[in-house]
Amino acid sequence: VYLQNPRGSNNRLDETTSNRKNNNRLFDSQNNNKGGYNTGDRLSGEFRDKPERQYAMNYYASGAKSTEKSKLEIEWTNQHGCNNNKLDCNIVIQYMCMNNGTDDDYPDSSSSSEEAVLKRVFYIRDGVDTGTQKHKEADKNESEKKYEDRMERNFKDVDRKEGLHETVWWYDRCRYQEANGGLFTADQDLDKDRVGYVTASRTRQNPNGGQSGYECPEERDYYPYWSDTLQADYFKDDKDKFQRTPWIDLAWLGDRSRCSYIQKESFNRKSRFRCVGEGERDYAREINEKDCEKEGGKWVEFISFLEILEDAKSESECNKLKSKQGYNYISWRRLRSDSDTKKCVVQAPTPKCGEAPSTRVNHLGNAEDSHTNSRFSAELPYFPSLKSKRCVLRLRYNISTLDYDPLKTFAKSNDDDDVIENDPEIDFLGNGQEFELALNTAQTGRTFQDRSHAFVVLPREKSMEGKNILNLNVRGKRGNIVQVFPATEYDFVPNTLVVDRDDDLVHIQWTGSNSHDNNNDGDDGEGKGGTDRSNLLQLKDNDLGNSYPVLKLSDTKMFDGVKSLTHPDASEEDIAVGLATAGFYCGKKRYDTCPKEYSMERKRSLNDKLDEAPASYFGHVLKFSQKGTYNYLCTRNNNFSNRSQKGTIIVK
Repeated sequence: VYLQNPRGSNNRLDETTSNRKNNNRLFDSQNNNKGGYNTGDRLSGEFRDKPERQYAMNYYASGAKSTEKSKLEIEWTNQHGCNNNKLDCNIVIQYMCMNNGTDDDYPDSSSSSEEAVLKRVFYIRDGVDTGTQKHKEADKNESEKKYEDRMERNFKDVDRKEGLHETVWWYDRCRYQEANGGLFTADQDLDKDRVGYVTASRTRQNPNGGQSGYECPEERDYYPYWSDTLQADYFKDDKDKFQRTPWIDLAWLGDRSRCSYIQKESFNRKSRFRCVGEGERDYAREINEKDCEKEGGKWVEFISFLEILEDAKSESECNKLKSKQGYNYISWRRLRSDSDTKKCVVQAPTPKCGEAPSTRVNHLGNAEDSHTNSRFSAELPYFPSLKSKRCVLRLRYNISTLDYDPLKTFAKSNDDDDVIENDPEIDFLGNGQEFELALNTAQTGRTFQDRSHAFVVLPREKSMEGKNILNLNVRGKRGNIVQVFPATEYDFVPNTLVVDRDDDLVHIQWTGSNSHDNNNDGDDGEGKGGTDRSNLLQLKDNDLGNSYPVLKLSDTKMFDGVKSLTHPDASEEDIAVGLATAGFYCGKKRYDTCPKEYSMERKRSLNDKLDEAPASYFGHVLKFSQKGTYNYLCTRNNNFSNRSQKGTIIVK
């Protein structure tokens, strides 16, 4: 499965090859090596080893009211089909966030000081190196002292240069917690770990316990997961400065008949129990209450949180915040049942649930009865703290063959060839000449996934109150359809956007890379090789079939009466210039947020293929005031013979 918008990494970083370098960098995608998009570049050159030159997409959060949704079109392609009669399939979309997600907070030190270590451990990042983070696992019968020493080393070994989503604390718990022995693993042999038993790091799909970032294989392969996905002990390690959320459920798409169960079981609202051992280790081997108590542990209840409002010091202060919004669930409560400390806890809404887009097998393309790839219109979260958050989104594509009922087949059917077996042979002709079926029991139930690069969710400006925000972005990368596959060629997402002029705002923004040269595997396109560029100009005569934009700035009509809420002093022409030049010029003339040296008043000229323009552009949040249909294109990526990057905005 490949995320197309927001751009999915497929574990890529800044490779100049068509294949990724490390398929276990951050997570186990199970995808082919040729796929995914590089991390965005902020400027016209590669970020190389400087994280401040990377560009993270910046989306504005939803607001407190139902009329203040921030909508993002999530788009993907899945190879083996979904919502058809050949397999069981569902799509799980989740996100994880942290506090203080600005570029200034990026870990900048390899120091062993507590602050430097915690930054490296908790900061969500794409990294600048394609290596996988280190982890030293526990030995059998590990003492309390050895555990503390080992985890201190694990924390210090987290590398600031390497990417990070989940935490090393979470992964250590995964490699210590016993695997669920009730699961159907067919005839796959799960080896024991160094602790002396099979842990959650081993599944039918990952029997050898291979490490992929700090992801837990068992949690990746099964949903809803029976344990919590908290990334640290909030009171010991996470602290308010970092405040890492667990995985937050955004949507589940599959068989509608399961929606009631899925929404009821989501960790967003339903608590989970975990066995907590003695001493500093906040987790234990056992995964059920009876065995936990035998082990000498405590069976502790944990809740999920979107954020903890530390500024609310009492229940009455928390209730005041609760009364101001109804989007999330806010309450004064304990985060865990073995603590007397109460916090003002924000919990995410119940996840959306619906039918998965119907797609055919062996096809990475559009959904049935659609001119687009599979899509889900997501609502970005609302954070009552009004703080910026740094996040990552993941999409899991879970499929099972229909040789057995995946919802009713458990461990008692393991090693039962009557259920399913590896590479079975059949004597169809009855003469001993057998046919072998290419059947891998590790893959008859399988989880693919892709994840976005890190992005930022910003608090809304006051001028955005009472309005929905519609995000208009760009998908695709440089190359022709064969060279970019299984990514896509350039297009706007959504390429047809319907806007209510009274209720909606539009945030036009895109990101691209400067290192997509594919190492001689093909790099068709305009301008400097290996670079992504986009811009936006109205089409001549407002005709979608036209290959020409308007020929003069003064002929642009789509921005008549349009106001920028992010750059309120920008004129209509300033907005048009910024979008036409991909931000190379911030406007026709200088204004408060557009210095003279970055406007058209400066002498430096722009290459006609946008080579000097930045690969990524924050753009504008726009308020349209005039009804109409406006068609536009990108001048660089509109090779008429085989490519067309065009879009339509319909203002009602």
